[in-house]
Amino acid sequence: MTTINQIKKLREETGVSITECKKALEETRGEIKKAREVLQKRGKTIVEKKKEKEAKAGIIETYLHPNRKIGVLLELNCETDFVAKSKDFQNLAHELCLQIAAMDPDKNSLVEQPWIKDEAKTVQDLIEEYIMKLGENVIVKGFQRYEI
Repeated sequence: MTTINQIKKLREETGVSITECKKALEETRGEIKKAREVLQKRGKTIVEKKKEKEAKAGIIETYLHPNRKIGVLLELNCETDFVAKSKDFQNLAHELCLQIAAMDPDKNSLVEQPWIKDEAKTVQDLIEEYIMKLGENVIVKGFQRYEI
């Protein structure tokens, strides 16, 4: 039997909806590790479906390094204004700006780079996690890095 505490723990670890966490835990008879694997497999399918949707909304995020010698301008798109205004989406935009400031990628290599805060993940993995969490397609439309 699945408990509220198990659902809560899995939700905190994955950011996936409560309903999906409950389903995964029921499938795996309460084994959190296996439930996490189930969610990961489902997540890849969900991400692929979401990538087909058009991302017309979004935000422009900026980052200026404390030494004021490096700056980043990023356009990050999603499907709705509701998601664009969310803390999670804005957090992703900020994380991507930090990545761009630190690694100076050209446009094609950004998503292939190891994420600076967890090199076991790529930037694409990070974006896909947010797609699962937000339930919408997310696209890096463009960015510019400036350095003096």
